[in-house]
Amino acid sequence: MRTEAATLPGSPERPNEDWAAAALPASGLGGTLVVLDGVTPPSGDDGCVHGVPWFTARLGGALTELSASRRDLTLSEILSRAIRRTADVHRNTCDLSHPRTPQATVALARWDDLTVEHLVLSDAALLLRSPDGAVRAVLDDRLDRIPADVRRSVAATDRLRNQEGGFFTAAADPAVSARALTGTTPRAEVRALAGLTDGATRWVDRFGAGDWADLFGVLEKEGVRSLLDRVRVLEAADAESAAPRGGKPHDDATAVYVRLG
Repeated sequence: MRTEAATLPGSPERPNEDWAAAALPASGLGGTLVVLDGVTPPSGDDGCVHGVPWFTARLGGALTELSASRRDLTLSEILSRAIRRTADVHRNTCDLSHPRTPQATVALARWDDLTVEHLVLSDAALLLRSPDGAVRAVLDDRLDRIPADVRRSVAATDRLRNQEGGFFTAAADPAVSARALTGTTPRAEVRALAGLTDGATRWVDRFGAGDWADLFGVLEKEGVRSLLDRVRVLEAADAESAAPRGGKPHDDATAVYVRLG
């Protein structure tokens, strides 16, 4: 089994709000992958005295520990418990009812010698590669379904955040775990997997440099840092073009690759 991870901040002036981990038990028969992308609040207003990096580190740590130690729980139950555990740490000091209370997108996977389980919430991505080379992308596209003019408005987006008909993130409500995309695949049908934040998936969904199979090929042949470097090159070229795409010129970018056999 082989694992590799890399992350790059979107700006040297701001802390990286992504979080990632891969845990492998001593038995070597299974493991877990966790990738979080913290949601940056506009103007730093999120009702919390701690900040997004603090939140993603604690939620990510809880997800890693629970998914590795509690094989009796489903990934949805693990996300629910991790959210509750993290909220309990700061509910007495912070306003967890704030629409921008620290929150994150989630890509979570767990495997043993029989199955590979997955969970995805919001715009993090999980890729599963089969022994024949086919790549399946597990994507939560509910944010993408919201019209672009609505997403450009902070107030309009907040009204749809963690609401029916909108989109969902891991914040302070454990019940959101029921909104995550989940599934199970036989271990024999998964040769490798990868978790990515949307700063890394830009290579496909923003710049169209290749499809998901092409992206997976970069991870396998060149390594995860090469993918992130490729994204940065594309971002720099876009910023200097006559018609830049808009949005963040750079974003925190994280990728974790695991080869199972």
